[in-house]
Amino acid sequence: MLSHPYLLLMATTLFWSGNSIAAKIAVPHVSPMVVNSLRWLIAVLVLLPFALPHLKRDAARLRHRLVFMLLLGAIGFSGFAGLLYLAVHYTTAINVMIEQSAMPLVVFAGSFLLFGTRVSAWQIAGFLLTLIGVALTAAHGDLATLVALDFNFGDALMMIAVLCYGSYTLLLRLKPEVHWLSTIFVLNVGGLVGSLPLLGWEWQSGAVQMPDAAGLAAVLYMALFASVISQTLYIRGIEAIGPNRAGLFVNLIPIFGALLAIVLLGEELHLYHVAALACILGGIALAERRALKPAPAGAT
Repeated sequence: MLSHPYLLLMATTLFWSGNSIAAKIAVPHVSPMVVNSLRWLIAVLVLLPFALPHLKRDAARLRHRLVFMLLLGAIGFSGFAGLLYLAVHYTTAINVMIEQSAMPLVVFAGSFLLFGTRVSAWQIAGFLLTLIGVALTAAHGDLATLVALDFNFGDALMMIAVLCYGSYTLLLRLKPEVHWLSTIFVLNVGGLVGSLPLLGWEWQSGAVQMPDAAGLAAVLYMALFASVISQTLYIRGIEAIGPNRAGLFVNLIPIFGALLAIVLLGEELHLYHVAALACILGGIALAERRALKPAPAGAT
């Protein structure tokens, strides 16, 4: 059984990496917006009995911010996931994984622009290096594509998805102070509600495909492992070592994801993928340089 915080956080990022793999596997077996709605529906039903006692205690605090929390869930959960599930129809799981690893730097830029968070020269350098890595991936290593801005449709969708989740992360600081199960449950409900207009659009376009056995297995993985279990493990990891140190483990997602895509999907790892990974991970390391310096003697 997992108990060490490092093992908890490594399992978390492994499960999150598997989300894009499961989405790619599901492509011929279920339509993307059906996946999106089923994922949040299952997660809500699984979480309900555990969250209910906390929801009753937190009702007063949640009531005043309910619309805000539902919108957060719609943007960060359903918006991000729906775009990801659509993106894998047009691009590789490796690309999707590398592109979403730019999320910490999107949050960094948003914190500076929206909240005036102070930034260091190392953070600016890290942001620029990560941006190069994402551009390399989106352009498939072709500089001519960068100049012409002729990106793959799936990669463009993934960039919008990253902006959705980055916005969600930034606005999450404004959530009410309630139990984490209450927070996760309401956000999942927001994800479910937000998925319904997208499902309606897919239905109107005649593209709805209900899952077969393989599609249902992929959806169950996304709902249970990539949603409920991973979020629980992540919160336990944060409680053990703190959010700053725990957040660094998110950088493992493109590594685990690339390995899973090669082993399970047979995707090819290109040189530009390696260069992009080096840029992104190097950029995040630069941005974290100040945070990782040892505290002076006597600091707490």
